[in-house]
Amino acid sequence: MTVFAIILLILLGLLLLLIEFAVIPGVTIAGIGGFVLLGISVYIAFAEYGTGIGFLTLTFVLIASPLLIFYFFKSKTGKKMVLDSLIDGKVETVDAQKIQVGDTGKTIGRLAPSGKVKVSGEVVEAQSTGAFIDHNTEIKVLKILTNKIIVEPVNK
Repeated sequence: MTVFAIILLILLGLLLLLIEFAVIPGVTIAGIGGFVLLGISVYIAFAEYGTGIGFLTLTFVLIASPLLIFYFFKSKTGKKMVLDSLIDGKVETVDAQKIQVGDTGKTIGRLAPSGKVKVSGEVVEAQSTGAFIDHNTEIKVLKILTNKIIVEPVNK
């Protein structure tokens, strides 16, 4: 009966771990329960059958758990659960050839403190130096970053 109990606890523990990783990810009752059941099965093996069978059970549990998870996610069912899309978008960059520090332009919308501006015929993302800049206000480029420019209003 004890061997049956150990095998049943191992199978239930592995099942709960599989449910944890596949169905309800995160640290939940299923994952904790799976680890507890695997631990209890190893404890019973040590207590009832000694160190030889105990270490054999521990080795089996430590090898079977990761292999089960690995082969599950390599299976056809597991591959359906894994996000496999490729993101090929990229951040809009500022063309440093067309826009230079010191160029002037106008705000398209209100910069609070960031928004769109038109400089040298290009519409780009801009950020003010801290103050809000109203719509259709003349601005001056202070700094060019990879994906936006830093601007300030032109004082007339």
